[in-house]
Amino acid sequence: MEGQITVTYAILCDDDVNIDLDIQALLANEKVQKLIKSEFAKGARNLVIDAADTTGAIHLSKEKQLHSFVIAKDDFADALSLAEEDARGKKLFKGKCGRIELIDLRTE
Repeated sequence: MEGQITVTYAILCDDDVNIDLDIQALLANEKVQKLIKSEFAKGARNLVIDAADTTGAIHLSKEKQLHSFVIAKDDFADALSLAEEDARGKKLFKGKCGRIELIDLRTE
């Protein structure tokens, strides 16, 4: 096969956060309620906070920097190991950050 593949990856760490928070659970927290009231309704009393849409969720995750490199289409099966080698070459593995997540494989 001729051509190239642009591989985009992110470095994963042990302390990464990736949580989905339910709106109802979030609003049940007293600290969150107090913060919302003080930010959006200063001086008002006897306020009740309720969510009309109970299916809503908030996704909380650590922002990742994306890294890219180019491989030949013949190396498609080795994309993960080549990404790990690229990360080692760029000295991206530090401390508790030693894993790779493939984000995108784009043919050119």
